[in-house]
Amino acid sequence: MALIQITDLTFTYPGSFDPVFEHVSFQLDTDWRLGLTGRNGRGKTTLLRLLQGQYPYQGTITAPGGFEYFPYPIPDAALTPLELLECSFPDVPQWRLRRELAPLFVTDDALYRPFSTLSGGEQAKILLALLFAREGRYLLIDEPTNHLDETGRALVSRYLAKKSGFLLVSHDRAFLDGCVDHILSINRGGIEVQKGNFSSWYENRQRQDAFELAQNAQLKKEIGRLKQAARQSRAWADKVENTKIGPHSAKVTGEADAMGGRAYIGEQSRRMQQRRKNLERRQNAAIEEKSALLKNIEQAAPLKLHQLPYHTDRLALLRDVSVCYGGAPVCRGVSFCVEQGDRIALRGANGTGKTSLLRLLCGEDVPHTGTVERSSRLQISYVRQDPSGLRGDLGAYAARYGLDESLFKAILRKLDFARVQFEKDMADFSAGQKKKVLLARSLCKPSHLLVWDEPLNYVDVLSRMQIEGLLLEFQPTIVFVEHDRVFCDHVATKAVML
Repeated sequence: MALIQITDLTFTYPGSFDPVFEHVSFQLDTDWRLGLTGRNGRGKTTLLRLLQGQYPYQGTITAPGGFEYFPYPIPDAALTPLELLECSFPDVPQWRLRRELAPLFVTDDALYRPFSTLSGGEQAKILLALLFAREGRYLLIDEPTNHLDETGRALVSRYLAKKSGFLLVSHDRAFLDGCVDHILSINRGGIEVQKGNFSSWYENRQRQDAFELAQNAQLKKEIGRLKQAARQSRAWADKVENTKIGPHSAKVTGEADAMGGRAYIGEQSRRMQQRRKNLERRQNAAIEEKSALLKNIEQAAPLKLHQLPYHTDRLALLRDVSVCYGGAPVCRGVSFCVEQGDRIALRGANGTGKTSLLRLLCGEDVPHTGTVERSSRLQISYVRQDPSGLRGDLGAYAARYGLDESLFKAILRKLDFARVQFEKDMADFSAGQKKKVLLARSLCKPSHLLVWDEPLNYVDVLSRMQIEGLLLEFQPTIVFVEHDRVFCDHVATKAVML
């Protein structure tokens, strides 16, 4: 067993006043299959870069060997995978790469094709195989599922479950459950390591949150009671002190009696003052205990959605639709009807035309045969797959698309955007934060139909659950493509298999 030791890690990006990590310490076993989770913008990718030594930091990071990062930077996309192996890892024999590719079901001919011509799924699998073929390195795997369909995700999850010695960033619950044995979570109040998969971690997290919320409520009551008792004790002590030195003390009969009365009253005053101090100490201790609570609770506020009603049940119809590019069909004979209240998941492997069908629904010019009918004056809110290209100020973005800026930013706040993010250029947002901008824009736009293309790509797990809860509560009409199996199983009322 070897350990990666992180001690007193502190890091702040240049020009920022908010540290990403502050005096963080933890250790990792290099044999663990470790899943890394946390809200978008919490520093998951930053942590991977710090482990690689890409940024200067305070504190210490010690590791027994080197790190390798996924996705591995390709020096030349025109090279074949075998040429990449020879170029980047000349000490690794070809048989070892072929051994790693076998359980991933990558065909042998893919090894002889230029890397740029491979599908996103093939590229991801080959990059993973290249890194695992090189032994003695600890792998940092950053969101490998982004270009994988459901089948590919299940395949890679089973592959990773037979490996050890990696740190995996993923927001897919089923994927994490299938291949990790520990969870490293970046929370609001720090970093914690826990044994188990994502489901067991989340269950424990919910229990801890419930305990802290109950304890917090009890402590609030206790603090209130102690404050009231302290106020009463202070008033009583002051009243007794006044009788010791005031005119009432002269009414005692005899000098001796007067002296004895003052002594008695003084003792009462002393005891009451001591009681007041004891109450205040208990109060301060309770306040201190309360302040240690709720630091890691994720306040995932529920989202809201207002969908426009439509005068007919049927909103759209596809009948015997085939999509072709360059004469080659990507899907054939697709038929389905969209009615109000439907939540339709288009499911299938990569390259089967799911995005093309969504674009057809939105009225875009996509080469096809068959019939596509959309009801007149149908208002559609579309979330595209790719969040890149966003730049500029959020306020200007809202104005450009005619959004209520206050509502737009309120939705982003509920999706865990800090207020400081509102002052940044969107180009500096993480991929997950950019995707949340697209989702917030969609939720701001009044519509009859939502059309979402892989809305959860790059989005953190807790935000996925928020969006899932939104769709289940408000039950909008939606047609979507998403490879998160748990999300699809929970949300979809219908599935169209391609």
